Amino acid sequence: MKLSEIAAALDARVEGDGSIEILRAVHPSEAEGPGDLALAMDKALLALLPGSKARAAVVAEGAEVPEGLAGLIVVKRPRFAMAGLLDVFEKPVHAEPGVHPSAFVAPDAVLGQGVSVGPFAYVGPRAVVGDGTIVMPQVTVGAEAVIGRDCLLHPGVRVGERVVMGDRCILHPNAAVGNDGFSFVTPEPGSVESAKATGRVVGTNVLIHRINSIGTVILGDDVEIGANATIDRGTVKATRIGSGTKIDNLVQIGHNVEIGTNCMLCGHVGVAGSTVIGDRVVLAGKVGVADHVRIGSDAVVAANSGVGTDIPPKSVYMGYPAVPRARAFEQYKGLARLKRLFAEVADLKSRVKALDGRDSLPVGSNAAGAPPEGSE
Repeated sequence: MKLSEIAAALDARVEGDGSIEILRAVHPSEAEGPGDLALAMDKALLALLPGSKARAAVVAEGAEVPEGLAGLIVVKRPRFAMAGLLDVFEKPVHAEPGVHPSAFVAPDAVLGQGVSVGPFAYVGPRAVVGDGTIVMPQVTVGAEAVIGRDCLLHPGVRVGERVVMGDRCILHPNAAVGNDGFSFVTPEPGSVESAKATGRVVGTNVLIHRINSIGTVILGDDVEIGANATIDRGTVKATRIGSGTKIDNLVQIGHNVEIGTNCMLCGHVGVAGSTVIGDRVVLAGKVGVADHVRIGSDAVVAANSGVGTDIPPKSVYMGYPAVPRARAFEQYKGLARLKRLFAEVADLKSRVKALDGRDSLPVGSNAAGAPPEGSE
């Protein structure tokens, strides 16, 4: 591929020789020949270019580029350009066409055109798999599940019965979609109910009865689910994940949760049941969200925060419990000042004690117990 063709794919400009043939994109320190394109969009990497064997590089607009390169691609937004570059040089997963002999596909399942089903995969009764979808080894697709076009299910993925997935969804290894919800009830009000209502444990969980989940999970288009992430099906209605939403590894989504479009949920996020999350929300790593909470569109919650109350749209929350960012910073500043405050209080106490000691002396005596000056 010519340097100019790569620039056109990125909507970027070329400086120098656009006819250079590029074979691969590499870190500047790993360039081995003139067919390598050095990715030097970070300022720190520019210093590696003079010693690189690459003849061409990708740099950020306004960068001071060392001399010696035959061609450049100049980009405006490096991180976005990186996404485009990785699309250009993508290395698709290896998937054999058709159904592998060791796979099981139910006789009444429907496979679209160009579907690949890998070794030891299972596609259940009345399941539908859309055109161009890749089902990799040891994937399970439950009965009556519907999977859209051009999806990619990595090894070990579990798609539960009646789950519905849109087009171009990606499920990473061992993701599980359509598990039963963590939903139980006691015959009489139990410890959790009394603790919530009164702050005390009054009830006793003598018997814990399971509440079955007869709902499902519905994923929109272009949803991505990370490795070992889990999404519970709804109790009666569906758990829903909006189009374009990206969910990182080891994320837990509880039953009846509704998540809007183009959200980002980072690693170790946990969302309890019946929570509603708006569009374009970002939950950073290890955020925990309580049940029945509502988070407004375009909100951002910082890492390690605990969300126990509703969050308005377009707000930034942080802390444990999560509060508005400005309030959280005030709290952190207050904590940082505690040591000095304790020292000042201790000093004030010692001064007050000294004052109290002088006030308790006999009338007409000074601090040393001697009579006042001028007395005989």
